[in-house]
Amino acid sequence: MVDLYKDVKYIKGVGPNRVKLLNKIGIFTLKDLITYYPRTYEDRSKPKNLYECQDGEEVFVRAIACSRLSDIRLRGRTMQKLLIRDETATAEAMWFNQSYLKSKFEQGKEYGFYGRVSKKYGKIELMSPQFDEGNSTKNTGRIIPIYPLTYNLSQNNLRKIMENGIKEVYGNLEETLPNYILDEYKLEKINKAVKDIHFPEGFNDFNTARTRLVFEELLSVQLALLELKNRYMNEEKGIIFDKNVKISDVINSLPFKLTGAQRRVLEEIEGDMESDKTMNRLLQGDVGSGKTVVAMCSAYKAVKSGYQAAIMAPTAILANQHLENFRNILEKFDIKMELLISGITKKKKEDILQRLENGEIDIIIGTHALIEDNVKFKNLGLVVTDEQHRFGVKQRSKIASKGNNPDVLVMTATPIPRTLALILYGDLDISIIDELPPNRKKIETFAVNKNMTDRVNAFIKKQIDEGRQAYIVCPLVEENEEMDLKSVEKLYETYKTEVFPEYKVEYIHGKLKQKEKDEIMDRFKKGEIDILISTTVIEVGVDVPNSNIMVIENAERFGLAQLHQLRGRVGRGEYKSYCILKYEGKGETVRKRMKVMCDTNDGFIISEKDLELRGSGDFFGTMQHGLPEFKIANLFEDMQILKVAQEAAIKILSKDPKLENKENVLLKRLIRDKFQKRIEI
Repeated sequence: MVDLYKDVKYIKGVGPNRVKLLNKIGIFTLKDLITYYPRTYEDRSKPKNLYECQDGEEVFVRAIACSRLSDIRLRGRTMQKLLIRDETATAEAMWFNQSYLKSKFEQGKEYGFYGRVSKKYGKIELMSPQFDEGNSTKNTGRIIPIYPLTYNLSQNNLRKIMENGIKEVYGNLEETLPNYILDEYKLEKINKAVKDIHFPEGFNDFNTARTRLVFEELLSVQLALLELKNRYMNEEKGIIFDKNVKISDVINSLPFKLTGAQRRVLEEIEGDMESDKTMNRLLQGDVGSGKTVVAMCSAYKAVKSGYQAAIMAPTAILANQHLENFRNILEKFDIKMELLISGITKKKKEDILQRLENGEIDIIIGTHALIEDNVKFKNLGLVVTDEQHRFGVKQRSKIASKGNNPDVLVMTATPIPRTLALILYGDLDISIIDELPPNRKKIETFAVNKNMTDRVNAFIKKQIDEGRQAYIVCPLVEENEEMDLKSVEKLYETYKTEVFPEYKVEYIHGKLKQKEKDEIMDRFKKGEIDILISTTVIEVGVDVPNSNIMVIENAERFGLAQLHQLRGRVGRGEYKSYCILKYEGKGETVRKRMKVMCDTNDGFIISEKDLELRGSGDFFGTMQHGLPEFKIANLFEDMQILKVAQEAAIKILSKDPKLENKENVLLKRLIRDKFQKRIEI
């Protein structure tokens, strides 16, 4: 069998320089190489005659070189021209600054050319075509894969390396799916699928290969999640919380009315808590939909039933905000709450840990500090993790292991289309708050080009003069030559010294120490900063009711779901709020995405559109939900395969819940290979 984990530097055609480039795009081993799938394909398989070619069309033609290659000097560069003809017409093939091509063509010989046609005034030109001599099909005459690249790595070089990698594995790959699944779902065998996904003979071969690989990827995810869910359900019985402790006690004491959606979700949670099944519930709610109140009510029921509750937030400042909100509502019920974050003094921390272990603290609110080994509870009954994509499955289970099967509530403000959520969070039950509180104002959103910068700055000035505050969001921390985006520091200098010298401007980004970030956000909340320039660290953020304007630089670089998260930082107070998306580029997709943001404030509609316009890989970015990235599946396009894979997974596990049967050995291995770094299967 072939060693899939051997270093890519040992593949033919990979030298020391190319190793670095391949590593840059995540290719370290032979397995990484063969699973680095093309992003699209060019059909260079069907030749056309020159006479039929249309202006602007990309075509494959077979033609004879009927001149020598000539060099023409232009201002500062050279143009290479070659006269070519087939039985229907004559054309000129043209390249720039490629004098070395002189040795590549021989008058009277036939070549295959693939390039863009320019057809004007009866003259046909082929611009910078790829070419092959005779019947060679290296660059033409077949379907050609196009890969995502990095700077200095060409398609030709990557294709050569890929061909060498495929040659090495073809016929030697061990099948990853059992025969009964291949037969039942009529799937291609692994060796042919891997070859055909990169170098298909025709599009039928490509479709068959892709279906096989997508099915395998989605089946492994489904099996892993369902196995996790089965494990939760088959564990010892969960806590049965006191039916006489009513969540309505808290609801009736609130200074505002809950929405119907909040009440419905609380009924689902109360039902879970009163049953002997351990709750593992995902609570999805748009930015500002009132998830925190749901967490408070759940914690109240746990505490008044004789248990402790742990609330885990991704940042210290958010943990602080939760403590403030929890105290406002729950202190009147004689519930004792404390904050556990890394910034507190050693003495205070020791005191909190002691009281927590003794049961003198009812609700502990904190960050990752809560999962440290020295944190012990007397009687942990409920774990709430906020913004769950910052934690992942293992950290969730680590804090849950500090109690005896405590109920777990996972809250996220990242709206995911419901069908997708049911599949991606197969290990959790799902509740959705799909209604915003009546006091939440619509955030007016505008998409503008860079030429509107002066007007945008004047608008910011007007708002600050009226006593408001502004966020300005940039995508990168430091200057990047390839992307040429404004960095936070550079923009900060420009705004502070040139654009807004009369205001207090500050910046914040992920590379600052947590303590510095918390201090800056605290000062912003207190109104000591007028304009905060930031990266996406504010995406999971603090309520600053006085900030009512957000400007997002290079908005085209963000996903819609992320833009929506960022926009949710404003509009939290009584003032009319605005989000201004500054974007570059005139592409149709960019315009469509900006229009979606301007047309709706509904996170669920936005997430559907985001998935549709960008595909699942980009939609999830760094795979926020703790699942491995999808290398080939697109959850929007492949919903049908996804449903079949889910049905297959349910069927397989109903017969063999732990995948112990001989026929399922390969499935067990497939899951372990894919999930070993993420979920302990």
